[in-house]
Amino acid sequence: MAQTFDVCIRGAGVVGRTLALLLARERLRVALVTPPAGAPQVADVRAYALNAASRALLESVRAWPDEAHATAVLQMQVQADQDGMVRFDAAQQGCDALTWIVDVPALQARLQEAIRYQPLVEQVTEPVAAALTVVCEGRASRTRAEFGVEFDITPYAQHAIATRLACERPHGQVARQWFAPDGSILAFLPLGGAQGNSVAVVWSVPQEHVAHWLQADEQEFTQHLHEASRGALGALQQSGPRASWPLLLARATRWVGPLPGCPGESFALAGDAAHAMHPLAGQGLNVGLGDAAELARVLAAREPWRPLNDLKLLRRYERARQGDWLRMSLATDGLQQLFGRPEPAAALLRNWGMAAFDASGPIKRRIARLAMGTA
Repeated sequence: MAQTFDVCIRGAGVVGRTLALLLARERLRVALVTPPAGAPQVADVRAYALNAASRALLESVRAWPDEAHATAVLQMQVQADQDGMVRFDAAQQGCDALTWIVDVPALQARLQEAIRYQPLVEQVTEPVAAALTVVCEGRASRTRAEFGVEFDITPYAQHAIATRLACERPHGQVARQWFAPDGSILAFLPLGGAQGNSVAVVWSVPQEHVAHWLQADEQEFTQHLHEASRGALGALQQSGPRASWPLLLARATRWVGPLPGCPGESFALAGDAAHAMHPLAGQGLNVGLGDAAELARVLAAREPWRPLNDLKLLRRYERARQGDWLRMSLATDGLQQLFGRPEPAAALLRNWGMAAFDASGPIKRRIARLAMGTA
């Protein structure tokens, strides 16, 4: 007899694999569409800032990486283009860490290992029929377009450049971020555990400068990052390739619906297939994992008579996650717009605002707990 599935997940990234494990835990039969064996692999230099809620979720499916690949952040320092600065401290928040910087390849490996031991998840190379199809293919999803769902995009005049650096001085478990007068935003995210001296770089630069910095020799590139980071970690050496992608604010017009041409089947979007935001707050994957957690919760809590493809059921998920995405995207977009303005009045306002926020007490603690996933 042919294998039948309750859910087909298209996309085997972090969100797709996590969702597969969560659904299997609820005794649902899951088909996970993965690239065929032998598909070309590209070195991945990304790292994610994952909050306490995301850590708890990944621990619940036994996929949290070890300390060498999940560095606890004890402090965050955000510096404006003049003298404005905001500092966050784990001790002041009464927690062990503000966030954790997680290696993407290590996280993917742990998720794959967990899936290998989960008999209710079958990895397939082509989509299969199921009551519910969940699209987790990323913001360039072909399936989303095939389903006739529009993706409303507001492009930023910036691209992200990512790489890895070995630093002269240890990072001290501090995540650092600098806003420059030209609107570029540089972040150094600590890697390698508590005693590490390597960082993941996420550098948002004006799009007209991207080609130059991707082609620049290592000495020019690292010297510029040294100056942009105000020498915080001493001399820098590039230790990984450079990657780049355009930055945008985007949201799918529908996150759930009937599967075109397949009566009795429905779809849902999750992760970057449903939304995208500026990376300056490091919340993209946290929001995507929140999608996976909420969809699994909604399906598990459904009435016994309600099928997985019921659109009223799926719209409970859509309403909950659209509200969360909207709050976070408004915050990140507002910050990007404020720091992207070169006028002296805007510079004065943002630097004054950062200093005032740093001294705000309860407001600052509330915002920190929202970002940490503990509010």
